[in-house]
Amino acid sequence: MKKLLMLLFVGLTYLSVSAQEKVAKIEFKSDVIDYGEIARGSDGIRVFEFTNTGDAPLIISKVTSSCGCTIPKKPEEPIMPGATGQIEVKYDTQRVGHIRKTIMVTSNAATPKVPLKIKGQVMPDSGK
Repeated sequence: MKKLLMLLFVGLTYLSVSAQEKVAKIEFKSDVIDYGEIARGSDGIRVFEFTNTGDAPLIISKVTSSCGCTIPKKPEEPIMPGATGQIEVKYDTQRVGHIRKTIMVTSNAATPKVPLKIKGQVMPDSGK
């Protein structure tokens, strides 16, 4: 009887482990980009790098910004387990002043929504 119960326990444990879903996990190299002090009209493109540390393909469904002055671009193809990807962000550097914006990444990862931040300051033209 003990052997039968032990065999049943081992069998159920095996089934529960094998029935677990594989899941994607997104891990960013950094969740903040600091532009520092940049000149008005300079290149406003920066990149957030990430890795899929899970065991299922990562699909980024949506990337939105807290303002129209920041345009994010998401990868269109799934990111396979162990692979890296990028989210490109373009800030309108014609707007002088402080930069404090949030980019929200929505995906099929274990953490489905991840906020990213950009910060810095666009300096006015010198001599004007």
